[in-house]
Amino acid sequence: VFVPEGFDSDELRKVIRERFNMSLGTGLGKLKNRIFRIGHIGDFNELMLMGALSGVEMGLRIADFPHKAGGVESAMAALSKN
Repeated sequence: VFVPEGFDSDELRKVIRERFNMSLGTGLGKLKNRIFRIGHIGDFNELMLMGALSGVEMGLRIADFPHKAGGVESAMAALSKN
């Protein structure tokens, strides 16, 4: 996920890790400090995804990163249709 221009994805990752004990992947190479990655190892279900998305959206708010709120609600609506 790209962060807004002028913002550091590693700073956002730090806020989310410290506040919610959730680890996000960093950008590599040219994408260092510009993106973060959401990953998993093994089993991953809809409820786990919602937790990860909620942590990211709350972290964006806490770190005062500009973003469009409502991603969690949109994901919930999409996932509950299946």
